[in-house]
Amino acid sequence: MNITIIGAGYVGLVTGACLADLGNQVVCLDVDAEKIKVLNAGGVPIYEPGLQQLIANNVDAERLSFTTDVAGAIEHGEALFIAVGTPPDEDGSADLQHVLSAARSIGRHMHGFKVVVDKSTVPVGTADKVSAVIHEELVRRGIELDADAVAANATGFSVVSNPEFLKEGAAVEDFMRPDRIVLGVADDAPGQHALAVMREIYAPFNRNHERCRVMDVRSAEFTKYAANAMLATRISFMNELANLADKVGADIELVRQGIGSDPRIGYSFLYAGTGYGGSCFPKDVKALDHTAHEHGMSLRVLEAVEAVNEDQKHVLFDKIRGEFGDDLRGRIFAVWGLAFKPNTDDMRAAPSRVLIDALLRAGARVVAHDPVAEDAAFKALQSDLADQPALLDNLRFADKPMDALANADALVIVTEWKAYKSPNLKTIKNLLKTPLIFDGRNLYEPETMKNAGFRYFAVGRSMPH
Repeated sequence: MNITIIGAGYVGLVTGACLADLGNQVVCLDVDAEKIKVLNAGGVPIYEPGLQQLIANNVDAERLSFTTDVAGAIEHGEALFIAVGTPPDEDGSADLQHVLSAARSIGRHMHGFKVVVDKSTVPVGTADKVSAVIHEELVRRGIELDADAVAANATGFSVVSNPEFLKEGAAVEDFMRPDRIVLGVADDAPGQHALAVMREIYAPFNRNHERCRVMDVRSAEFTKYAANAMLATRISFMNELANLADKVGADIELVRQGIGSDPRIGYSFLYAGTGYGGSCFPKDVKALDHTAHEHGMSLRVLEAVEAVNEDQKHVLFDKIRGEFGDDLRGRIFAVWGLAFKPNTDDMRAAPSRVLIDALLRAGARVVAHDPVAEDAAFKALQSDLADQPALLDNLRFADKPMDALANADALVIVTEWKAYKSPNLKTIKNLLKTPLIFDGRNLYEPETMKNAGFRYFAVGRSMPH
């Protein structure tokens, strides 16, 4: 099938490359000429394991291409996937300007029948707005949608909600092995034709068992936000319990195992740490809460989830301040991990930003390591410290994890990259000025660290006496 992806960002590139790998003819459209230039030169503007090779394979097979030609790209696709960004607005709502701009372009250039797929994460009711914008543009062109022609799928369009459920760091795997495919379609003739098109696109995933979950459009839009809100709630809940475990002397890891073994609860997203970040959970929790306020409701649980998460991003600095005091001048801290999670270079809402900002403002020097996020981290911290740019002189990056440790007062672990999980503890101890570790991801066993001669501060895991 001929498919067009509008937006060559994270979701668009993964979706386009994976659909091309299934044999479709895919064109990825973006208005950013520099991004398209990079892609056409064989580069990829984001880090995602396996994505660069997947793109290269399908470009070589002439199933995937990149363009800034709006009219040509829209003409190409029978299905047009809108996969543009929906960043948070100042009031917490999702900014739909890019989604509606894509819809406007579709209305201006489409011919024949188009299945318009909302792949971006959007609030309930967005499909109606997309439909209205496309229809407005068609009317402006003097195109009247004849009911009989629309019913015969000869002209017109139908908007489908097909939210993505991709984890950064495992996005290709998630797309190719989905646990569910949510399809929100209209209950009319164009909508049912659109459903048939979507079933054809996703047929390769349904041969073993049916993965499509078909529902009305608004329920599909709601499902994406509900899923992310639930996962964010589990994280904040465990973080709050971890903070209490610190007070009462319990081990949150043993608690996690105890409750996770209950099949009604399960183990996923129950790890205590320094809070969630990234492009999805923070903005989606805010957007869902904003939707509730628009309808005269207050989602009190989600408001607490967000407040707990913001507080949790300070937990490592609070532990450091408890050990060294408020004035950190003359202190050096090694930081392992900058991206908000492993296998990505995404620094959006990353807890490391809060930690490093606080350390530098308190007078400390920081030597940081991350396998892939150094460039993105520096840009993010430049923004965070725009009011005191001179503080960036006290930040440097190490090429290897152990290179960050020399003469540091402590090691602080923020992201659970595999390279940090089984280090040589003797080497760490010899390099540090003092054998002190603040572990925001609970990578090590307290008993092991005590026996190795470390003072070890984790999240919700007390050192054995």
